[in-house]
Formats: sequence, C-alpha cells, structure tokens
Amino acid sequence: MENVVPPQVTTELTQILSNLVLGDNEIRSNAEKVVNERLAQTPELYLLALAQFASTADTDVMRSFSLVLLRRLLFRSGANQPLSLYDHLSSQTLTTIERLLLHSLLHEQSALVRHKAVDTVTDLANNSMNRGRPWHALQAQAFSMAQSPDPGLREAAYRVFAASPNLIIDLQAESVLGILQKGLQDQHSVEVRLASLLASVAYLSSSDIHQQAQTLTLMYPMLNTLTFLPHTQLPSFLSTLTPLATSHPNLFAPHLPSLLQFLPGLIIPSGDPGPTPTVARPNPGGGGPSFVFPPPGADDKGKGIDKGDADEVNEEEEKVRTAALEFMISLSEAKPSMVRRVEGWTAAIVRGCMDGMSQIPEDETEIWLEADPADDPTDDTYPHVYEQAIDRLACALGGKTVLPPAFQHIPGMLANHDWRARHAGLMAIAAIAEGTKKVMVNELGKIVDLVVPMFIDPHPRVRYAACQCIGQLCTDLEEVIQEQFHQQLFQALIPTLEASEARVHSHAAAALINFCEGVDRDTLIPYLDPIVERLLKLLNPGAAGGKQPKRYVQEQVITTLAMVADASEATFAKHYSSIMPLLLNVLQNANSIEYKKLRVKAMECAGLIAIAVGREVFRPDAPQFIDLLMRIQNTPTDPSDTMLGHYLIATWAKVCQAMGPEFEPYLPVVMPPLIHAASAKADVNVYEEDETAEEKDGWENITMDGRQVGIKTSAIEEKCQAFETLLIYCSTLGARFAPYLSQSLELVLPSLSFYFHDGVREACAMLVPILLSCGKQSGTLTHQMVTASFSQLVTCINREEDASFLASLYKCFADSLRVIDGPASLSPEIHSGFIEATKRQLQNIADKRRARAGRPASELADERDDMMLMEEMEEYALEDMAKALQTLSPAGHELLVAVSGVRDLGLHLDQWESGDEGDNAG
Repeated sequence: MENVVPPQVTTELTQILSNLVLGDNEIRSNAEKVVNERLAQTPELYLLALAQFASTADTDVMRSFSLVLLRRLLFRSGANQPLSLYDHLSSQTLTTIERLLLHSLLHEQSALVRHKAVDTVTDLANNSMNRGRPWHALQAQAFSMAQSPDPGLREAAYRVFAASPNLIIDLQAESVLGILQKGLQDQHSVEVRLASLLASVAYLSSSDIHQQAQTLTLMYPMLNTLTFLPHTQLPSFLSTLTPLATSHPNLFAPHLPSLLQFLPGLIIPSGDPGPTPTVARPNPGGGGPSFVFPPPGADDKGKGIDKGDADEVNEEEEKVRTAALEFMISLSEAKPSMVRRVEGWTAAIVRGCMDGMSQIPEDETEIWLEADPADDPTDDTYPHVYEQAIDRLACALGGKTVLPPAFQHIPGMLANHDWRARHAGLMAIAAIAEGTKKVMVNELGKIVDLVVPMFIDPHPRVRYAACQCIGQLCTDLEEVIQEQFHQQLFQALIPTLEASEARVHSHAAAALINFCEGVDRDTLIPYLDPIVERLLKLLNPGAAGGKQPKRYVQEQVITTLAMVADASEATFAKHYSSIMPLLLNVLQNANSIEYKKLRVKAMECAGLIAIAVGREVFRPDAPQFIDLLMRIQNTPTDPSDTMLGHYLIATWAKVCQAMGPEFEPYLPVVMPPLIHAASAKADVNVYEEDETAEEKDGWENITMDGRQVGIKTSAIEEKCQAFETLLIYCSTLGARFAPYLSQSLELVLPSLSFYFHDGVREACAMLVPILLSCGKQSGTLTHQMVTASFSQLVTCINREEDASFLASLYKCFADSLRVIDGPASLSPEIHSGFIEATKRQLQNIADKRRARAGRPASELADERDDMMLMEEMEEYALEDMAKALQTLSPAGHELLVAVSGVRDLGLHLDQWESGDEGDNAG
C-alpha cells in the first residue's frame, strides 16, 4: 500500500501515539496537546496519517489505538466547535481515508484489531450516511467479504452489517435474506453465525412493518442457530436475540411452541428435557440429539473431577441458564398476551426460577449469621437473578397466570427437608406478591397459613425469609393483610424479635415497619406494649444483663420504634420516658464515624416520637434535643457525607411540626442551610450523540429532548427535600414565616419549571398558595408577589406536557385564587393568558385521546395498564382544570362545556376486562 503522507509525519505520529499509550500522565498530557495542535494546523494530513497507521503500524496495540483515536477524532465536536473535523474535510481526503480503512478491514490479520476496524468503519459509514454521503465501496466490499473463504473476513462482514444496517436496509429483500441466511448456516465458524445473527437482528429491528412482512422467513434460520451450538456459545446467541424479543415480540409468535421444547431444558437443569428439536421444525418424535443438562461431569461429588473444572462447568451452566431465562422473561414482558396463550411457557419459567432460588451455598450460613447486612460477603453468591426474574414475570403476566404454577411448587417447597427449598418458597411468595396481588388477595388466608408456621422453623435463614415474606406482603397488599390477619402476624412477628440470631430479630423489626405503614391505629394499640418492650430489650440489653447488640440491630430497632410511634400516635406517650433519654444519649455520645448512621437514625426517631406524643409531652426535652441538633449542624463534616444533611433537614421539620408556633425562634438557625439546599443548581452532564452515558454512583441517566443527560441525584434529592421542608415550615407557622416569604417565593416560582425532578415541581406547586396565604395573614403580600406568582403559573400551564403535573398546576392556580379572594386581583393579561393556555391544553388532551381511540383494539389491550394510567392522569388534569375555571368564573365559564366534551373522549379503560384476567378484545 502506497504512503499518502510524508515519512516525517509518520515518524512524528509514531512517537505521539507511543506517548499517548504510556501510563505517565505528564507525557500523555503533552502528547494530547501535540495532537490537538497538529489537528488545528493540518487536520487532513494527520487524520490521513492515522488512517494509514491503522494498516502499517508494526504492533497490534498501535494499529488498534490508531483506529480508536481516528474514530474519536473524526466526529469530535464541542460547544466552541459545533461541526466535527469530518465536516471540514475535503471530498478527496474523505475518499482516501475510506480507502485506507477498507484496506485495513480487508488485510488485518489480528481478530482483535479487525474488530476495532469494524467499529471505526461502521461509525464512519453511519455518520457519512447521516450527512448524505453513502459509502457504496464499503457495501460492495462487505458483500464480497461475506463470500470469502476466510472465516475472519466473513465474520467482519456480518459485523459491519450489524453495526451499520443502513448498508443493506434498502436493498432487495431476496439478496439481503440470501446473504444473511448463508451466514446463519455457516458450517465452519460459530463466530460467523453469531455475527450474522447480530446482523439479522439489526436488519429486522431497522425494518419497517412492510419489510418485516417480507423477511419473516429469516426467523427460521436465526432461531436454528441455537441448535447444536457448543454449550459455551449459547449465552452469546440468546443474548443477541433478547433485544429483538423486547422490541419486536410478534416475530417470535409462530415459534413459541418450538422454543418451549428447547428453552426449559436450559433453565431447569434438574429436569430431563428430552430430545432437542430443530427450533423451526420441531421433531417431537425424537431422532435428534439429546440436550443433556447439566452437562456430563457437572457434579464433582465422588466422580474424581477436579474442583476447578467443576467450578468452571457450574459457572458455564449458570451463564446458559440466566441467558435463557432473560430471553423468556423479556419476551413475556414485551408481549404478555402472546405468551399467556402458550401452554407450559409460564410454568417452565416459574419452575426454573424456583430451582434457581434454591441454589444457596450450604456452607455459608455461619458467615451469613455473623455478617452485617450492609456488608454481607454471601450476597455475591445469593441467586438474586432468579428472584428478580419471577418478580418481573409476575408483574408482566399477573396473578391469574403466575399464581397457579407457582403454588404447584410452593407448598411442597415449604415442607421440604432441605432448608434452601423452604427459604426459596418463602422468597418466591414475597417476589410475586406485587404482580399477583389482585388475585393473591383472594387466597391470602391460605398463604398466611402456609407462612406463619415458618417463623418457628429450625433454620435461621428460613425464619429470616418468613420475616421478608410477611414484610413484603404487608407492603404489596397493604391494609388488607393488616386488617384481616393482624392477630396471626403479630403472634408470629413479636416472638421473633426475641430470636437468638441478630440477623433474624433485626429482620423481624424491619418487617414490623412494613406492617405499621398500613395498619390502623386501633389495630396496633393492643400489641403496642409487647412490641416496645421487646424493641427496648434489643436496643438496651445491658439493662437486663445481656451482651452489647450489634450496631445494625440498634439502627434497625430505632427505625422501627420511630415507625411504631408514628403509627400509634399519642398512645405512644406512655413509652416516651423510656425511649427519649436513650435517643438523646445516642446523640450526645455516638460521635465517631462508625456511629454516624446510628446517630441520624436516632435523630429521625426522636423527631417522629415528638410528633406522635405532642407538644406538651415533648416540651421538657425540646431544648436539649434542639441544642444537640444545633451542635451537630455546626460541627464540620465531610462534604461528601450527604446523609447527615438530609437527616438534619428532615429532623428540624419534625421538630417544627411537634412544637408548632413555638418553633419560630429557631427559624434563623434552620433557614440558611435550607435556602442553600433549595438554591442548588442541577449538576448535569449532557452527552453527545456518539457518546455512551457513563454509569456513576449517585448519578441517573435520563433522556431529554432526544439527548442522553446524566444528573447528580443527591443534590437534586436534597433540593426536593428543602422545598418539602419549606412547605412544612410555612404551613405550620403561617404568618410567623413572613420574614422569609419574599426569599422563598423567589426560589419557588422558577422551580415550577425544574424539569429534572418531578418532586421539586410538585412541592413548589403546593407551596405557592401557602406562601400567598402567609403573606395575606401577615399583611406582607404585595401586588408584585401576586402578579409574579400567577404569571409564572400561566406560563407553566401553557408549556406543560405532563398531565399529572398539569393537574397540580391547575390546583395551585385555583387554591391561589381562593387565597387572594378571587380573580379581581388578576390583570387582564393574566386572565386572558390563562384562558388561552387552557384552550391549548384542552386541544392537546383531545388530540391524544382521538389518536388513542384510533388505534387497533389489540394494541390498546397489550398496553392497557399504560393507557389506563394516561387516561387517569388526564382525568385528574381535566377535573382540576374545571375547578380552576369555576374559581375564576363562579357563575360558570364557557370552557366548562369543552372540558366535559374532552372527558367524554376517554376510552374508559377501567371498564375493560383486566389483562390479568385474560386477553381483551377491545
């Protein structure tokens, strides 16, 4: 291959790249500066040199690096450089770069470097196509490579089609199907078959409905790639098919019976799956090879197999199981109505999950018992994936489909001699409760009868699972289980607080929190004394001669005491004198870093108890508690420790609620940090189109206006908490909050448009009328405040797209109008702006409802839950819109007729038969 750049440029580039790959930060930084300088001076020359280097460099590392760097530099852009380097290159230079990269792709001997060449070539192809420059030479070369006798080139060709499906999407379907099918049936290379499967998935995913109808026959050879695969390759092939199952589940509909003969043998290793049919052409009569699972030799007990080899086989088996399970779950989630009709599909998944959940290492119990739940080494070997899978299945298919096969196994598991099976049965009930609750509630008595005896099981992990099961049922079937079965549950949970194992009695205390969140106060009162008595023993066993409790137990007990106090309200006062001194002692003395969680839990508990018992009981201890809080607030802390700030803000709010007007003198202490938190700006990373959003702790990635945006969640959560606390202070103190009225409004009004966090906007919508009321009561409300508030509300109403928050905005508008005694204080501009914004929103909702009504009934049935939620949110918005109009015009407004008309356009999906009960006909 001829050189396209002078030798001195190649020599310099060799040195630059060598420095870039070094570990020395200073050398690498200087090399980066040189690269940027050369690109600024002669970009075409150095990009050409990089492309040439991809073929001529002596080492695999340097050829790979040049390909990666070229890909990164070509389409790099920024705030000061909206166009990429590619956009500044001449047509001749682009043609030369393309030619050099095609040479690299065709002649590269290293598979690793060839994969990098594919990445760079397809990135260039996709970006070129987006700019109206199709790369026909790549298309021709990829088709030629697909016919090559070299399997490496064939694999690369299909990788090109997979990453750049626009090369084949507009070609004749027959020619595309021919080339893809040839790769799927490649007899000599599993890698070629996998690459062709990737290309086929990309092709079908990119096709429109008309093209898919022409290419349905491709599904047969695609699924047949699973047959006779080496065991180690199955996870890759199944994982390749899973995204297609999620995005285009209907493509799999004709093949479900065949898949059902193949997949259960992968996820139920204890069963005999029998003969493995060809997926597209099942052979129920046998004749094909048997799929033995687990593979021969997987069990190392007594067979002389090396332990290391056995571990590798088990790991291999697990990868196959989880890949097959993920495929089946994803397809079930994507098209519930389709898989419900396939007899045995759900039963196979349930059985696979149950078996997987039973696989807990027998020899880890002692380690588990000694471990802190927050740092449990056995957590890595716990079968979370199966527990999560059956949870997802239940949420997707519902109780009528999942409960029968689940309870074919669960009673027997709970009676099994192996504690792991009993543990799995209980955890399975907990996992499916959320998705099956509509049906489970009818069988709740039988379920409680099955679970309650497990609280006296001889194995501690089974008793732990019983606590988990009841706790989850109390959350998912809230109020129903507490009301109907409180006696049985209390009789099981309260003695378990005295279990000898810390992990067990701590989890029993945790389950009590779930119970108390949905319990009626009168139901709790008869059990209050024995609960508090046992919790205090756990918190302060020294009083009874016991040993010092584990710190995580103390933290859990304090949290549970807080919830019990909250649920029992004033009745808790009889226990106040026993508990509050203990909490104040913790705040006074637990100052070292290892006790920071215990301390914040004590703060929270004391605040909740103060609210529960009331001002009169709390008053004697209030000065000491407040003094401790002020000391904690004024003590320098680690800036990265967001937990303390969160709990401080929350506890001050509780103290305000407990003390009422008497809290006013402490506003100068609590408001500065609160204003600071409410003023926080969103810490945001906006990713370019070609960038992958980075996964970082404390950050959440969302899509806004088609762009990937990373948001630092901790600061935003604190901002939301600050506004919620302002709401408490202002509503509790009323006119006494007036000194902070203006400052608060200045923060609240613009935050109605804080689109990064719905909680911030909701809190601000509730705050506006309360702040206006504070101003009116104190005589500090100005015309400017009123005008600013209503102007911002009208602006937000006009722009709002979310029906849920639109309802909040209309409620805020109506409540604010009532505070200022009606519409007389509104300017004509605000009045007319509100009416125009409301007309726009009415048209918006009407258009959405008409579009929804025009969709096929089968589509609506598949998306019934989502549609119901949309309709419900719109109904709330229309209801609050009507109330706002009535407040604006008490005699009746002409738009109320239009509101009624739009409400009539609803689909009334709540009257449909639930998807959990069967398929809807519309």
